[in-house]
Amino acid sequence: MKRFNYKAREKATGKSIKGSIQAENEQIAGRLLVEQGYIPDTVEEEGANNALEKFKNRVTTKDRIMFTRQLATLIGAGLPLASSLRTVSEQTENKGMKAVAEEILASVESGKTLHDSFALHTEIFNGVYLALIEAGETSGTLDMALKRLADQEEKDAAMMSKIRGALVYPGIILVVIIAVLAFMMIAVVPQVKGLYVDMKQELPGMTKFLVGITDFFGQFWWLVLAIVVGAIIGSVYFVKSTKKGRQMMDSFKIHVPLFGPLFRKLYVSRFARTAEMMLATGVPMLDSVKISIDAVNNTIVEEEYHKSLDVIKGGKPLSAALTDLNYMLPLVPQMSSIGEESGKIDEMLGKAAQVYENELDEQINNISTMIEPILMVIMAGLIGVVIGGTLLPIYSLVSNVA
Repeated sequence: MKRFNYKAREKATGKSIKGSIQAENEQIAGRLLVEQGYIPDTVEEEGANNALEKFKNRVTTKDRIMFTRQLATLIGAGLPLASSLRTVSEQTENKGMKAVAEEILASVESGKTLHDSFALHTEIFNGVYLALIEAGETSGTLDMALKRLADQEEKDAAMMSKIRGALVYPGIILVVIIAVLAFMMIAVVPQVKGLYVDMKQELPGMTKFLVGITDFFGQFWWLVLAIVVGAIIGSVYFVKSTKKGRQMMDSFKIHVPLFGPLFRKLYVSRFARTAEMMLATGVPMLDSVKISIDAVNNTIVEEEYHKSLDVIKGGKPLSAALTDLNYMLPLVPQMSSIGEESGKIDEMLGKAAQVYENELDEQINNISTMIEPILMVIMAGLIGVVIGGTLLPIYSLVSNVA
C-alpha cells in the first residue's frame, strides 16, 4: 500500500481539506475520496525524498496511547463517534497520527464500522487493538475497550522502558572500558615500545602482544571499521528481515543468562494481561487465547503457546491447555483453574499478570546491582593486562638501568 497526500473539498459544504490516504495507486486513492464524500483537487504520492519528514511524523506508542485515551474519554462522555474522532483529530499534534485520525473519521462517515476503519492502518493498530475495538462495538462497551487498550499499552511501554533502562548502565560501563583501553593502546603502548627500542632492549612477551595489536589497528583501522560496520548492518538486517534471524534473536532473549528470566516473565505477563482484556470485553475463549499469543511478540514462545489452541479445541479448559507448556510460568494455569471454578477467569488472569509485573519491577530495579560486580571484574582484568604490558616493563627497565 502506498500513501498519497491529497487536497479535496467536501461535496456538501465545499469546505477545503487536506490529508493523506493509503491506496494501491493514485486512481484508487481518488476513488476512495469520492466514496467518502469528497471532491479531490490534487492526489500526490509521498516521495522517497520525504524520509526525514516521515521520520519526524512517525506515529509512536505515546501518540497512539494519547489518541486512544482521548477517544475513550470522549465516547465515555456521550459524544457521537464521528464527533469524538473529529475532536481527537483536531487536538492531535503529531502530523502522522492526525492524518490517520482524519482517514478513520472519513471512513466512519462513509458508513464503515470503527473496526473496519481502524483495520485500514494495520501498521499502527495491531491485532489486539482491532479485536478489542470489534468486541467493544459489538457489546456496546467501546469506551471501556479503548480505556483497557490505553492502560495496557502504557503498562507494556513502561515495562519495556525499564528493561531498556536496565541495559543503559552496563552499556555505559562497556563504553568506559573500551575508551580506557583505546587510550592506553594509543597513547601509552607506543611510548613503551619507543623506550625499549631506544635502549636496545627486547620487549617482554605481553608488551609485544599489545604492540602487535596496536600496530595492526594503526595500519588496518579502515578494515576493522569496515568489518564492524558491515557486521552491525548485516546483523540488523538478518534479525529484522529474515525469519531465521528473528528466531535466533527471540531464542537468545529467553535463554541469555540474567536477562532470560526477565523476558520470560515479560512474555507471560503480556499473554495473561491481554487474555484478561479479551475475555473481559466478551471475546470468545479461543479467539482470546489466539490473539493473546500473537501479542507476546516472540516467535519461539508463540510457537510453544500455540499448542494450547489444539487442547482448547478438544474441549479442555484453559488451565489444562497451559499446564505443560514450555516458557509458561505455573501461576497462570493455577489462577486460570481458580477462575474457571469461580467464573472470574479474566480477573484471575489479571492477578497473575500483576504478580509477574511486580516481580519484573523488583528484578529490573536490582539488575544494575547484579551486573556491577561482573563488569568490575571484567574491567579490572582487561586494564590489568594493559598495565601489565606497559607500566610493569617500564619499572623493570628503570630498575635494570639503576
